[in-house]
Amino acid sequence: MKKNLKVLIIGLAMSLILSACGDSQNSDNSNKNSQIEISVDESITGAISMNGSTSMEKLSNSLNEVFQLKYPKTIPTVQFTGSSAGIEAVFNKTADIGNSSRALKDSELAKGIVENIVALDGIAVIVDPKNKVENLTTQQLLDIYTGKIKNWEELGGENQGIVVIGREAGSGTRGAFEEIIGIEKSKCSQEIESTGAVVGKVATIQGAIGYISLDVANEMVKTVSVDDVKPTEENIKNGTYILSRPFVMATNGEISQQSSQVQKYFEFIYSDEGKQIIEQVGLVPVN
Repeated sequence: MKKNLKVLIIGLAMSLILSACGDSQNSDNSNKNSQIEISVDESITGAISMNGSTSMEKLSNSLNEVFQLKYPKTIPTVQFTGSSAGIEAVFNKTADIGNSSRALKDSELAKGIVENIVALDGIAVIVDPKNKVENLTTQQLLDIYTGKIKNWEELGGENQGIVVIGREAGSGTRGAFEEIIGIEKSKCSQEIESTGAVVGKVATIQGAIGYISLDVANEMVKTVSVDDVKPTEENIKNGTYILSRPFVMATNGEISQQSSQVQKYFEFIYSDEGKQIIEQVGLVPVN
């Protein structure tokens, strides 16, 4: 049964959702324009299980918070085990939705897994805050991550060795980064298993470089331009920033074949309410 009660999600509530995910900058921005009016519907019930990308943590948590307010008799849960693991969980039917921060592979699509793109994200290249380098080309990134360039002096920086930080095998961010840059095999000093941990490593190691989802970039690290284009939402929208990728919520079969609560979840994501949340966490909604 639907209630006529209207719930207003004010800026403070949304900032709590975002700050719980560890990004004070974006939570500050959300206070400016983050009123979401929702109607409460108790007719939709049941659990929704998600598994997958650590880069989609902020998005998933924020959507789940508001979805459960709108549909209080649902129980959305999410685990963050990596994109490939999430897709595998959907195939094995241990999760309803597989969060992937990369496009699905042909081999995954061949298994009947459906690629539902819910947002677009930029991959930010980050360095330690004291690094003087402001821009890197795609060729320079290729040379850094294949071991050809080993010192920042070769790139206009200080005479300092480059500490190459990458993500673990199976990471959607790594897969997208390597595919776009053209890296066949990365040569990294360290491979890190979560987005937040990459930020922490790059922030504390002089000479470090890494790549992360743009929506989790903060003042702890410095983002650099790629091919003289800054990693901004506007540049992702207009296609000028090369390091962009889809955020996918994969399903085993079409959305129409899923449970009523999962179908309602996707309806919510693609609604004006869902798109507003996507924008609040620093991503670009899909049309």
